[in-house]
Amino acid sequence: MSFLEMLYFIVPTAIFYATPLIFTAIGGVFSERSGVVNIGLEGLMIVGAFVGIYVNLEFASTFGAATIWVAMLAAVIIGGIFSLLHAVASISFRADQTVSGVAINLLGIAVTVFLVKMIYGKGQTDMIEHSINRFAIPYLKDIPFFGPLLFRDVYSTSILAIAVAIGAWFIIYKTPFGLRLRAVGEHPMAADTMGVNVNRMRYIAVVISGALGGLGGAVYAQSVAGEFSHATIAGQGFMAIAAMIFGKWHPIGALGAALFFGVAQTLSVAGSTIPYVQDVPAVYLQILPYVLTILALAGFIGKANAPKASGQPYIKGKR
Repeated sequence: MSFLEMLYFIVPTAIFYATPLIFTAIGGVFSERSGVVNIGLEGLMIVGAFVGIYVNLEFASTFGAATIWVAMLAAVIIGGIFSLLHAVASISFRADQTVSGVAINLLGIAVTVFLVKMIYGKGQTDMIEHSINRFAIPYLKDIPFFGPLLFRDVYSTSILAIAVAIGAWFIIYKTPFGLRLRAVGEHPMAADTMGVNVNRMRYIAVVISGALGGLGGAVYAQSVAGEFSHATIAGQGFMAIAAMIFGKWHPIGALGAALFFGVAQTLSVAGSTIPYVQDVPAVYLQILPYVLTILALAGFIGKANAPKASGQPYIKGKR
């Protein structure tokens, strides 16, 4: 395998693995920019993965090739609803946001595994018939170097993920809504003084994070796993949190960090077929994404400052 062939393999595969992380990390950016810590992204992804697979299996004969999109829409809706548990606990009841996020993770896996056992009578679902497939973009695929690198093995969800990242950047930094969102995450009392409903903005942000987390889970389940079990997500939500932190709570930074973790997952899964990398013991490649996640979460790679009011419940009239 030549260097170019290796590049043509690694880059599209890294984008493929990064796509669910991009959706979920961007969702985390919205929540934490509003001042609500959301470490429940793993649980939200798990719920989205279950909903995506369930809808795919149950409605494949009804919607045909469009089933994957219906499944993703359902995951977005249920993910947003499920995130309301975190919103109510951390915003209305002013519970510790870290504890609430842990509860979301535990509840997500418990409820979905129970439902799988109840519905299918076993520990995992069947394999889905309709999955997210890759395609080549006409004309663009023939561009020298960039064609095989970016446009020959393309997933529609990858294009959507990049569009979501750019759209999130525009919303957060170029719109009045984004200004209010950042204000309640940095100086909630000042925002309240200017007439911004702090709690409402935080509710909206947490629901957006739930919707995108659910979407990320559905995309992962329908493209990578093909079924749902207790081990389907296996730490993807925590990688998304790491990507969010590594990207310094910025949508484009989170996009780049997710791509970085996508490369790590590519080496983990397909490292045995890549020259030079194949000489590295398999166990090191398998733990690589998780080691990088720990390093990023521990702040080893760069230093980033979270929004100033992050993790602090807001009580109207009190500093």
